[in-house]
Amino acid sequence: MSKKNLVLGILAHVDAGKTTLSEAILYKTGSIRRLGRVDHKTAFLDTDAVERNRGITVLSKEARFVLGEKNCTLLDTPGHVDFSTEMERTLQVIDYAVLVISGAEGVQSHTLTLWKLLDTYNIPTFVFINKMDSPIADWQKVLKDLNDKLGGGFVKFCGASISNEEDAATCSEALMEEYLDKGQLSTATLTKAIRMRQLFPVSFGSALKMEGVDEFLETLGTYTQVPKYLSDFGARVYKITRDKQGNRQAHMKITGGILKNKMVIATPKGEEKVEQIRLYSGTNVENVGEAEAGMICAVTGLLNTRAGDVLGIEEQIGSVVPVIAPAMTYQVIFPDHVQIGVALPKLRQIEEEEPSLKLEWKEALQELHIQVMGPLELDVLKARIKERFDMDISFGEGSIIYKETIENPVIGIGHFEPLKHYAEVHILLEPLCRGGGIAKDSLVREDMLDKNWQRLITAHLGEKAHLGVLTGSPVTDIKFTIIGGRAHLKHTEGGDFRQATYRAVRQGLRKAKSILLEPMYRFSAEVPTENVGRILSDMQRMGAQTDAPQMLGDMAIVTGRGPVATIEGYHKEVAAFTKGKGNLSLVLDGYDRCHNEEEVIEKFAYNPESDMENPTGSVFCQGGSGEYVPWTEVDDRAHVDSGYALTDEGVLEKKKETMVPGFATESTYERASARELEDIFVRTYGKSKRDEALRREKISKGQRGVGKSPESPLPPLRNEAKEKKKSRDSYYVIDGYNVIFAWEQLNELAQVNMDSAREAFLEIMENYRGYRDIEMIIVFDGYKRQGSGGSQLDYGGVKVVYTKEAETADRFIEKTVYELGRKFDITVVTSDRPVQMAALGDGAARMSAREFFAEVMETSEEIVSRIKEQHKPKFQPMAGKFDV
Repeated sequence: MSKKNLVLGILAHVDAGKTTLSEAILYKTGSIRRLGRVDHKTAFLDTDAVERNRGITVLSKEARFVLGEKNCTLLDTPGHVDFSTEMERTLQVIDYAVLVISGAEGVQSHTLTLWKLLDTYNIPTFVFINKMDSPIADWQKVLKDLNDKLGGGFVKFCGASISNEEDAATCSEALMEEYLDKGQLSTATLTKAIRMRQLFPVSFGSALKMEGVDEFLETLGTYTQVPKYLSDFGARVYKITRDKQGNRQAHMKITGGILKNKMVIATPKGEEKVEQIRLYSGTNVENVGEAEAGMICAVTGLLNTRAGDVLGIEEQIGSVVPVIAPAMTYQVIFPDHVQIGVALPKLRQIEEEEPSLKLEWKEALQELHIQVMGPLELDVLKARIKERFDMDISFGEGSIIYKETIENPVIGIGHFEPLKHYAEVHILLEPLCRGGGIAKDSLVREDMLDKNWQRLITAHLGEKAHLGVLTGSPVTDIKFTIIGGRAHLKHTEGGDFRQATYRAVRQGLRKAKSILLEPMYRFSAEVPTENVGRILSDMQRMGAQTDAPQMLGDMAIVTGRGPVATIEGYHKEVAAFTKGKGNLSLVLDGYDRCHNEEEVIEKFAYNPESDMENPTGSVFCQGGSGEYVPWTEVDDRAHVDSGYALTDEGVLEKKKETMVPGFATESTYERASARELEDIFVRTYGKSKRDEALRREKISKGQRGVGKSPESPLPPLRNEAKEKKKSRDSYYVIDGYNVIFAWEQLNELAQVNMDSAREAFLEIMENYRGYRDIEMIIVFDGYKRQGSGGSQLDYGGVKVVYTKEAETADRFIEKTVYELGRKFDITVVTSDRPVQMAALGDGAARMSAREFFAEVMETSEEIVSRIKEQHKPKFQPMAGKFDV
């Protein structure tokens, strides 16, 4: 097989002659022996009965031809706006686009949509102006129309030559430099400019009369370049079909390596084996043993792939989010004798093949609804279901698909902690510009929340359409940023973060000022001049905005943008009051603020607190079982302090830290009472360990007289290290980096040089241990250091441990406490709450970094005092490191 594979996609406004040009190309290149015609229902690429009967392309089709040394695959796409989603899916797999424009009509409304999509997907484009045999066709006028409306760069080509090189030279600096330097433009430079979408060759002709087709093919052959591919396997799935026997086929472009029969490949839902590889050309099919990079093929055996899936190396790039989406939803009405349980799986097959249809079962109404682009798609869908499943269906009255967004930034918190489960997520929700879709980011350091957990949260943010709180419609134009979160070492599972993430989004939406969005049309109305006043008045009444009318003799063109809800169906009125002389073209143009927001919200009567499938509150553990906490109380009950806050102006900034002498920050964990830690421990680890915890607390209170001071709003933290009776040898197990970042001076030093901060800390610990006669293990994270096997060293009697790769200090401390707890009195020094709770569960005492600082300072003062008493020369190893 040749490796010079090229994929071309052909696009056009409906009735521009796209399928006719495809037939001409296939005939001229020898791929078909007889020309077919759309009006005769003999077109090679109109293989579907519905397409032949209606004379339009509904489904994208594949055809193959040879162009010089290139093996080309031509993808013929639908031209009608109602089937734009089918057309858009092909854009992710084509190398070059062929845009067909009618010489009689010029740039039309749907042409603008196609051009916007080609620009979004960054696809180099060749233009063929068709129907130049029409008496009203004017090539100069059309060429000017292209440059004026689509942004320039369109230059007339005739085969391999350019009609005016000076025009081409103005399209880029590289072209201009070469033209000024050499007086002409090379093929290589022109090819590069075309590939970079700086230059767009324009050819003219009549596909029906086979005029200009040879010259157009020469232009394509000369100025297209075959992409370079990697040797590793990769593929993009762009559609799903079924053959005549009902076998499921995944149509894909191979973007790297080679796909072979019986090859096992990883899909988003697990590994699957390739059964057959098929090459289609119209209705002709060829089974092959392998498909090379750059080829379009249909694969059987992949039962769980979906349109838009990325395989192999394509996973590194990711899937493409479609730009075009349906704006209307309709109820599906079945005949009385048809059971919904039997019909639904059949309709799911149609949904697989056309993902934008999106079937939705509304439990409360006991109704099935389907999303479509327009009424023509409904008619075609009805005919396809009848032909394929012999099932007559109808549709109810259509309704608008609304969306919601927010106006102001908010922080949403989700907590999920039924017994033996734990996850908490903090998410910043920020509004994006219209058409921004959904964006995701994270500001959380990996030492605060493991990267795998962050990836899981990000996946949950994008795995479903999150519903707004005004009407229960999907949200859009929002950026989700993870700013905090926590997992439990023992009890967190993947599903816990799904619940916490969903609840964080919903809680944030409840806090925010939400607004309702509705789909918009970009319209173009061509009417007699005497009807201009009528159409401007009607558009104003319908909440549309109009541009200044353009007068063309006795006709005028009025363009603008307005709500789908009011403009839908207006074309009938235009035809009526203009007596058939006028026409209205409509193209979906994204979403904007709803013109009758209050009316729509009242009609939906949606209560977010009654939506049990999308709760706004969180689940906290209380008394050994899960307790639902309303969204208004979640902030006060949260376990994590993300360290971020929103200003009054809605700007995210780091919180102002509460400073105490010698201590970096007074965190949530250090403000928490001992009783709170005990309660959380009991809820997490169960009753059997509660008695021991309470027994230690009781003994401690009896020995130390711990109580709540009159002026303190919270019970003071107990220093269990001091309260504990020393009946065995004592061990301090210290979370090194946790303490360094908590002690103000060491934290400041760490920002400059971590090695120096670590050395200073170890020096302090060496003197402290020598005076207190306590065995000490200091643990530093080494899990981020690639290839680290872990290490241990002795620093003046202090045991220093650097954990190995993929092992955190928390995990090492937990293991050490468990192993040494039976023989020694263990005190864990850390301000990390989960580590404190785990230590408590294994019978160890715990001390916060702040308490440890106080103890170290007290020891330092004792040393100084004793030295003074003995009249010995001053020896202050910690002098200058901590200034109180």
